[in-house]
Amino acid sequence: MHPRTLARLASLSTHLRRAPLSAHAKPMSCTAVPPDNSTFQLPPLNFAISPVPKKNPSDKGRHIKTAAALIIGDEILNGKTLDRNSNYFARFCFEHGIHLKRVEVIADDEAEIIEASRRMVQTYDFVVTSGGIGPTHDDITYASLAKSFDQGLVYHDETLARMEESGKYRTWVSKQSEEQRTARKRMALFPDAAEVIFVASDIWVPVVRLQGKLCIFPGIPTLFQKMLDNLKPFLPLPPEEERPFRLQVFTGLPESSIAPFLTDLQKRVQPEGIRIGSYPVLQKGVYVSLIGADRGRVHQLGVEVEKEVEGRVVTEAEAEAKRQLGCQ
Repeated sequence: MHPRTLARLASLSTHLRRAPLSAHAKPMSCTAVPPDNSTFQLPPLNFAISPVPKKNPSDKGRHIKTAAALIIGDEILNGKTLDRNSNYFARFCFEHGIHLKRVEVIADDEAEIIEASRRMVQTYDFVVTSGGIGPTHDDITYASLAKSFDQGLVYHDETLARMEESGKYRTWVSKQSEEQRTARKRMALFPDAAEVIFVASDIWVPVVRLQGKLCIFPGIPTLFQKMLDNLKPFLPLPPEEERPFRLQVFTGLPESSIAPFLTDLQKRVQPEGIRIGSYPVLQKGVYVSLIGADRGRVHQLGVEVEKEVEGRVVTEAEAEAKRQLGCQ
């Protein structure tokens, strides 16, 4: 196997959550290295979570209204890896009343990372990056973002300590050369003015926040999703009353048949801040989406839409299931 592939697999394995000890497993001493076999279970991690600051991290002391995502990685652009993180982030933003305005996918290129990150931080309230924080030569996100905001790079001691703790019982870690250990430590080399937030007790990797609004995440979807969800207490999210409500009506009529009605409806409700959308499923029908902050008003309009398009209100789960079938 290619050395770079081995290094990548090694770095990814350090991120995986440890399984709990079985009822018959014996505790090991701190210096012991476990046998290299498939039946050994690593003891669970239990790191401290960062305290939630009382001060709003937004420079204007207000709630997040707009967001953008910067997906970094050649493997996304060349089709080797499917990007799941932007979709999860879009759902996160909708659920919490944040308007996701932009998603960009860029290469592992310093100039592109610098340009995009500066532009997004100047334009949006909340920016996330995904990918490019591993131990290999093409993992340049931390270094590029440090340059973007005129910062140096410094090893973060607590992250290094957690990294060591997470690898203490892994045989491959004990066999690493000095060069390999140095490469692994690159994952704890952060911009020197960054805020480092530990959001999960079983993950040593922190969320690194710059300028109070740009949050750096790993590209692994399971890590990205859990860390984003756990970051909520550290974000000035919009209050419940500002969060949108979505109602969906399914109809078997063709989209062209309902288009005039939907156009007129959108013009009528636009002053109320309600958005109307239509989403066809090939040879199955159309979903009409109504989104607004006033649940009562959205439900009222839903009754009108049901009648006009000869459809019925469906749940989010039912709509998602039908869409998945339509993609097959």
